[in-house]
Amino acid sequence: MRNSSLGRRRDFQDLFDQLDGVALWTVSTPGEFDYISAGFEDIWGIPPDDVVDDITRLLDAIHPEDRDRVRQHIEASAQGAHDEAYEGRVVRPDGSVRWVLTRQVLLRDDDGDVSEVVGICTDITEQKRRERELELLNRIVRHDIRNDMGVVLGWAETLEDHVDASGSEYLQKILDSGEHVVGLTEVARDYVETVVSDDSLTIASVPLRSILETELSLREESFPEATFVVEGTIPDVEVAGNSMLSSVFRNLLNNAVQHNDTDAPRVEVSCTVRADDVEIRIADNGPGIPDDKKDIVFGKGERGLESPGTGIGLYLVDTLVTQYGGEVWVEDNEPTGSVFVVELPRTD
Repeated sequence: MRNSSLGRRRDFQDLFDQLDGVALWTVSTPGEFDYISAGFEDIWGIPPDDVVDDITRLLDAIHPEDRDRVRQHIEASAQGAHDEAYEGRVVRPDGSVRWVLTRQVLLRDDDGDVSEVVGICTDITEQKRRERELELLNRIVRHDIRNDMGVVLGWAETLEDHVDASGSEYLQKILDSGEHVVGLTEVARDYVETVVSDDSLTIASVPLRSILETELSLREESFPEATFVVEGTIPDVEVAGNSMLSSVFRNLLNNAVQHNDTDAPRVEVSCTVRADDVEIRIADNGPGIPDDKKDIVFGKGERGLESPGTGIGLYLVDTLVTQYGGEVWVEDNEPTGSVFVVELPRTD
């Protein structure tokens, strides 16, 4: 049995030696490594043999601003407190910096005592770079663009009393387009939050009625030319979601009006409660969506934001609903228009 166990361990170690950007190590003696995978050097820039007998060499490679925090995590695991997961920066010998996510898993013997600590280190440098770019984009969109559009809309509103009937139509188009741009900055903010915020990915139990009623009320103020109708009542149930669920309904309701080519946009909202989930239907009287575009509008089967859909709003809707464990799709409305259907798991 012992030889079999050792054989399985060697196979496991051989597997990790083939992985790029992932390092694995085990520690059973304080201050020393039993095993370090080949991927360690890919991340840290240090050959495993240089640190196998000296764990301080590893700590010396941690960025000075992260070193104490990383040491505390290592010591906590070594003392058998609990499994640890943490991020930190590694300074390679050439001076380059890599971001790593480290998970330390405690292996216990039959008596419940910690026998080994297994560390799994993953290179997340590219992820961190994208997060910084998104955060910068978010600041630019929300601050610079929103401020400038606020100025544009303010000046445009002052012209309302100074244009004749022939020009009022074009002035209204300017105001509508400006409001649309401001709305897009909100969508961009929500999208960035889903990507870079840990809180936004936490799924909880949230009240469907209050969230949907609030968004309907806000859309009625934003689109006075549209009619919003609730068929029946919005059920007082709890569903899987978080603070971003309002963004799902905001984008679908906005989409029902903004892509509507009629003089009198009409949006009908209805809900059906079932044993395990709730179905929310948002129907409009717009031009509808061809069958071959019904998946593409969400970016499904495409390359996310590069898909030829209606924009990041519906891509965000699909991303969020999927995270909640639900589904979203689009159907034809009768006699014209589309129906966006959202299924969310019940949590009450």
